[in-house]
Amino acid sequence: MNSQLKRRSPVFDAVTPLGLTARYLTLLVVLAITVGPMLWELSTSLKSATEDVYTATPRLLPAHPSTAAYGQVSRTVPIAKFALNSLIVAVFCVGGNLVGATAAGYALARLKFRGRRLVLGLFLATLVLPGEVTVISQYQTVTRLGFGNSLLGVALPSMIGALNVLLMRNAFLAIPAELEDAAVLDGANVWQRLRYLGLPSAKGTLSVIAILTFIAAWDDFLWPLLVLQSPDKLTLTVGLSYLHSVFSADPRTMAAGTMIALVPVLVLFTALQRFFFRGVGEGAVKG
Repeated sequence: MNSQLKRRSPVFDAVTPLGLTARYLTLLVVLAITVGPMLWELSTSLKSATEDVYTATPRLLPAHPSTAAYGQVSRTVPIAKFALNSLIVAVFCVGGNLVGATAAGYALARLKFRGRRLVLGLFLATLVLPGEVTVISQYQTVTRLGFGNSLLGVALPSMIGALNVLLMRNAFLAIPAELEDAAVLDGANVWQRLRYLGLPSAKGTLSVIAILTFIAAWDDFLWPLLVLQSPDKLTLTVGLSYLHSVFSADPRTMAAGTMIALVPVLVLFTALQRFFFRGVGEGAVKG
C-alpha cells in the first residue's frame, strides 16, 4: 500500500484545484492535437464558395454552411464503387487475420514442434523491417501469382500480419497450462482446445485485431496505388486522389473527399470502441 501511494503523482493524482487543472489542460492539449485537424477539415468542407478559406484570422465555424462540396465529390468520382472496393479489401484483410493469426498464434503458443523458436524469431524480425523495404518484392510476388490489378492482390500481403500473430500468441500464452492439460486428459484434440479453450479467452484480442486491421486496410493508399490500374477497381483513398488534380485549387472539395473517407472509420470505431478497450485490457481466463 505504501509503495502504491509513493507512485502517485502529487499533481495529476491529487484531488485539488491544481491537480484538476493539470488534468483538464492535458486533455485539452491532446484533444487539440488529435481532433483539431479533423474538425478543421470538416469546417473547410462545409464552407461555401463565397467564403474565404485562407483568412488571416482562422474561423472554425463556417459563416454560411453548405454541402455543395460533397455533391461535387459525388459527381466527380464514383464514391459508392470506390467505397465498395475498399470494403471488399478490408473484409479480406480482417478475415485473413482473424483466421490466419489465430491459427499461427495458437501454434506458436501452445503446440510443441521443432523449429518453433526459429519461426518466432522470424516473425519478430519482420517487425524490424519497414514496409517500404518489402514493397517491391511483394509487388513482384503478387503479379507473378496472377493477382495484379485485382482487389485480392491488394489484400493478399495484409491478410496475415506478423504483429497480429504475436498478439494472438501472447493472448493464448495467458491461458493457464493446467486448463489445457485437463482438456488433453479429457480427450480434446488441438482444434477442440482452440475452439473451446483458446478462442473464448482471446475474444478481446480478436476484436482489437479486427478493428485495427479494418482501419489499416481502409486507409491504405500506397499499396493499392501500385497494384491497381483499372479505374473501376480503385479503392476509396486512391480514387479520391483524383480530386487533388481536378480540384487542386479548391480546398473545400478536397476536404469533403477526406471527410467522406474518414466517416466510415469513425462510425466503426465509435460502434465498437467498447470491444476495443475491453480487448486491450482483457487477458484473464474466465471460469
